[in-house]
Formats: sequence, structure tokens, C-alpha cells
Amino acid sequence: VDIFKDLALKIVADGEGATKLVTIRITGARDEDGAMNAAQTIANSSLVKTAFFGEDANWGRIVAALGRSDCRFDPDRVSLFFDEIQMVENGVGLGPRAEEKCSAILRKDRFTVTVDLNDGLETAEVYTCDLSLDYIRINADYRS
Repeated sequence: VDIFKDLALKIVADGEGATKLVTIRITGARDEDGAMNAAQTIANSSLVKTAFFGEDANWGRIVAALGRSDCRFDPDRVSLFFDEIQMVENGVGLGPRAEEKCSAILRKDRFTVTVDLNDGLETAEVYTCDLSLDYIRINADYRS
């Protein structure tokens, strides 16, 4: 199993123009399908991916993507972490000091975003990368 995970991570990290490998982890979901849908919706959000590239701890983009998912949750119970640094507690941002610490996490080339829905026992984890200027150049310069 570890060899498959390692291969999956290498594929994501080798994405067109990727500079960051990001794990999106959902915890505390009511059901497994909702957890996976939430993780995938966040991971596929262009606004979230560009925030990662810009090293911007823009938790609002993550929560907005979560809101677009099919996962049922109470926004007033959501907590959000960049690695081990908490940015949101019970749906409320923890302010400039937390944002500054989280921005330092985003300067790394590999980190985890954990969204705890505090509403159940189910979890999901997916991998994504940032969306960089190189991605735009690569995809703007050719025609298929």
C-alpha cells in the first residue's frame, strides 16, 4: 500500500507547473461519501490552488469550496488547520497572528490542510497541487 501512495504523491507533485504538494484531510464528517466529496471539491478548486501558489492562508476560499461540496456540515462547527497550526475554530478565523503562522506553512513545498467538521467520525484524504503561473504558460502555449 505504501508503494501505491508514494506513486500517487509523485504523480500529483509532478503536475504541470506544480510547486507544492498538498494533502487535503477532512475529519469529523457525518458520512464517508460526504467527507470524500468535501476533500475533492476543496482539492479541485482553482481559487484554493492559486491561494496555495500565492502562499496566502485564505481560509475563506477553502470554506467556500467546502460549501460548494455535497457534504452536509454546520459552518459554525468547522475548524481548519494548516499542518498543526489552527486557523479557524467553530467557523471563526483566529486572526492575524494565526494567519501569519499559517502563511509560513504555505511557504513549504509540502503541507496538509485539515478541515474538521466536528460532526461525525468519518474521514477522507486527497492530494492536490497548487496552480502556478507555469501551469498557465504550459497550457496557454499549445493547442490539442
